[in-house]
Amino acid sequence: MGTEGSRVVVPRNFRLLDELERGEKGIGDGTVSYGMDDADDIYMRSWTGTIIGPHNTVHEGRIHQLKLFCDEDYPDKPPTVRFQTRINMTCVNQETGVVEPGLFPMLANWRREYTMEDILTSLKKEMSAPQNRKLNQPPEGNADQRMEQKDLVLRCLIL
Repeated sequence: MGTEGSRVVVPRNFRLLDELERGEKGIGDGTVSYGMDDADDIYMRSWTGTIIGPHNTVHEGRIHQLKLFCDEDYPDKPPTVRFQTRINMTCVNQETGVVEPGLFPMLANWRREYTMEDILTSLKKEMSAPQNRKLNQPPEGNADQRMEQKDLVLRCLIL
């Protein structure tokens, strides 16, 4: 039927359903997981990921929460990835928690075959990289807590 070299392009929704099924089954050793953020989101755009920090790093034992947003052009273009918990990594914007595509090779060199599982696994591996494994980390907490602390400091300064 088809010629050699031709490939079937799986539609976005089928691809996301497959990723959802994989995420619900669990991944590897359980230190990386993901799933839908809102079960009622029929477009399957908003996802939540979790990474438990790798051994022998400053991230060990920390539980990092992430948001992944798959726009309508996913998987042709990568999702937006944002850490909700505070983390100090060379590829993460310290103010917003966004994983900067230009600083994270998987997002910079995105291929349609990559998955959210691949992103989370690669971020975990990046935590063990020499440039990240010993970086001082902020106190544990999420971005909302960070903003509340800044607001409190600002209010204290004004008074």
